[in-house]
Amino acid sequence: MSTTQSERLRHLLEPLVSSQGLDLEEIAVDSVGRKRVLRVVVDSDTGADLDQIADVSRALSAKLDETDAMGEGEYTLEVGTPGAERLLTEHRHYVRATGRLVRFQLAEGGELVARILRAEDDGLDVEVPGVKGRKATARRLAFDDITRARVQVEFSRKDDEKPVRQAHEAVKNEEEA
Repeated sequence: MSTTQSERLRHLLEPLVSSQGLDLEEIAVDSVGRKRVLRVVVDSDTGADLDQIADVSRALSAKLDETDAMGEGEYTLEVGTPGAERLLTEHRHYVRATGRLVRFQLAEGGELVARILRAEDDGLDVEVPGVKGRKATARRLAFDDITRARVQVEFSRKDDEKPVRQAHEAVKNEEEA
């Protein structure tokens, strides 16, 4: 049974990332000219600050230096977070995106832009913004109905985000109970 370099790296590095209180979201090895770049994306329910990124970067660098996981030759290690317009692929991503505006590609065809109100095991409660003076409408989306979902950047938001934060905290508290 063959495993890819990314799978081997994930197996090696994931325990270190977890020990720092973060989730290992993505690993990619890219060639840039003669050099290679190892990109590691980490996140958590509360996000990752610069100190956490620096700590995990040092831990990963030390582990990579003591093993031959990257093989011979130079490489650059880049550790970061998913970014503003992250792709949602895991249940935890949807939970973390509660309150955010998301563009959904639907299995039935077409797309929907809606705000995630609540993420449950079987799907999402979303709010579809109203157009031309109409009120927003609630909708339920099963995960099976979603083929792709990406968080959208919002530069200004007119309504108060406090209810959304409260909803996110309520979901988080239910999961911990």
